[in-house]
Amino acid sequence: MNPFTPLDNLRIVLVETSHSGNIGSAARAMKVMGLSRLYLVAPKCAIDDQSRALASGAADILERVVLCDSLEQALEGTVLAAACTSRRRDLPHPAYTPRQAAPGLLSQAGAGDVALVFGSETFGLANEDLMKCRWLVNIPANPDYMSLNLAAAVQVCAYELRSTLADSVLPLPAFQPARHQEVESLFSEMERVLVAIGFLDPAHPKRLMPRMRRFFARAGLEKEEVAIWRGILSAAEKRKN
Repeated sequence: MNPFTPLDNLRIVLVETSHSGNIGSAARAMKVMGLSRLYLVAPKCAIDDQSRALASGAADILERVVLCDSLEQALEGTVLAAACTSRRRDLPHPAYTPRQAAPGLLSQAGAGDVALVFGSETFGLANEDLMKCRWLVNIPANPDYMSLNLAAAVQVCAYELRSTLADSVLPLPAFQPARHQEVESLFSEMERVLVAIGFLDPAHPKRLMPRMRRFFARAGLEKEEVAIWRGILSAAEKRKN
């Protein structure tokens, strides 16, 4: 049995993939770089002969694919999710190149599961899906032609992760990071309480909650910090009443 590496805790998540060949090519790109966990969210195609042919020697990854109905399901249990997108958009997330993101992704993967999320070939990731991720990863490309194949994008990110792992000794987090569902639950509770105490007007929310997401995405949340914030929200709501 090979010794554990942070790559073992990396999930590659493909959302609504429409071409079966891209699934196989992504599996091959992953295995070459030592990644093995592939998640498919509501795929528009099946794993077929073309998938297996393009996977080449990585058919074992296809056999262990985790099928999910939603991105929320695919991110369950993760301590960090990063969305790979070609467009910066007007979003509150911290954004990095794959090379910049790799050390942080691997460091977090030393403590728990980390997801790198890719959208469909035609539409990429919806804003709703992007908001479920803490980071954006932007692959530098020719601004006049940024049409990068899905499997090629997986290969670029997997290469940077592998190179970073080979080149450095990564410090592991000294804290227990909060899981995805714990953070999402906190945001839901925070929004509810802020409305209840009159701080957030649901009719005119502006960008308060996206900015709160950006704040916590930059800082990162430990399990104990989630509990502290829940206590603060509970006390604020009781004081209001």
